[in-house]
Amino acid sequence: MVLGKKLAKETLLPPVLEDGDAETESEKPQLGEQRASGAEVDMRGPKDQRSCPEGNVLDRGEREEEEEENEEEELGGLECVISDEDYDTDLELKDKREAYDPTGQTCYMEACEALQVVPASYFLRHMQNSELSMMHRGLGPQGTKALAVPLVTNTSILRLNLRDNWMEGMGGAAIAEMLKENCYITEVDLSDNNLGDYGTRAIAGMLKENSTLASLNLSGNNFTDRSAEHLGPALITNSKLQHLDLSHNALGECAGQSLGDSLSENTGLRSISLAWNCIRGRGAVMLANGLGGNIFLRTVDLSFNGFGKEGAIALGQALKENTVLEELNVSSNRIPPEGAIHLAMGIKVNKTIKSLNMGRNPIQNAGCYGILKSVQENPDSAMEELIFTDITVNQDFEDLYTAVKEMFPALTVNRGGRVGAFKKAKA
Repeated sequence: MVLGKKLAKETLLPPVLEDGDAETESEKPQLGEQRASGAEVDMRGPKDQRSCPEGNVLDRGEREEEEEENEEEELGGLECVISDEDYDTDLELKDKREAYDPTGQTCYMEACEALQVVPASYFLRHMQNSELSMMHRGLGPQGTKALAVPLVTNTSILRLNLRDNWMEGMGGAAIAEMLKENCYITEVDLSDNNLGDYGTRAIAGMLKENSTLASLNLSGNNFTDRSAEHLGPALITNSKLQHLDLSHNALGECAGQSLGDSLSENTGLRSISLAWNCIRGRGAVMLANGLGGNIFLRTVDLSFNGFGKEGAIALGQALKENTVLEELNVSSNRIPPEGAIHLAMGIKVNKTIKSLNMGRNPIQNAGCYGILKSVQENPDSAMEELIFTDITVNQDFEDLYTAVKEMFPALTVNRGGRVGAFKKAKA
């Protein structure tokens, strides 16, 4: 009995002392003396002590019982564990309370049960990999929310691909909240998920706080000009994001203005894709002006928009000011020959651009000739590739290309063909 009480005392007493509900600091040495005296009692059972003819042993046992009764009163009537069986059970419960699931499987299953969704077995099998690809899984908003719960504390996944899961705005908001806490994921693909303007607002809020995300794909999410109003300030604040894909959305003229102002102040992006949007008119001009003031972007994709003549003129001016851009894609932008000539004026003085894609624009042979001529007249040109896909050229262009090739042997020109090259053979 004394042994059980002693063990219980040593087990339960320290936490109580931390709370300040037991003995004062002056009484702590007395507790040490009690443990020292109890060590002698452990050598004999209670029966042996009481049967000992020496009265001092018996008196010591009585004194210990009185001291233990006083301790029980000081502990506020707290019940002590007296049996070995109960003592072992208490340790087991303690271990269960301190149990930690580093995989996150337990909290994922609980989240699925709470949200009433079927757990994704693929996620359970690969949640400890460095790359998690769950494209076309049909997670939906609820399934995405359940997936985000274990990802908050996951330290294994570095690249996350959730393309085409129709997570909508609610699911996108859940992923955004997760990325505010997770500091390990560096690449995220949320394309084709119909995030909409609501999801964009959550993503923009995340970009203002996240400091580890380097690549973000938001292609095909029905973003509008209102979405750009949220993304613009976020791109000014965030300086860690290096690659951003906003292609295949519905960003229009107002979006071009918002993003143009943001790009002129952004200090992190290395590449951006705005292909397959509706940027035109003044929006195209403002966006081009923003590119002229950016000193970090290396690759820009503006294909399948509506830059036209005005946008091409602004791009030519931007190429005169920009000293870091290396790749520019403005294919399928309804740029006429006059626009191509103005863009060529920027090529004539630019020293960094290596690849220019002007394919599928109605620039005709005159536009192609003007751009190639500007490369010839720029001795410091770094141009390595000119793309004029589906644009036919004449013999004058071919002769100029031969001459330019002598100056820049590494230059390649991809054109749609030469006028008169496919004449019918004579009989």
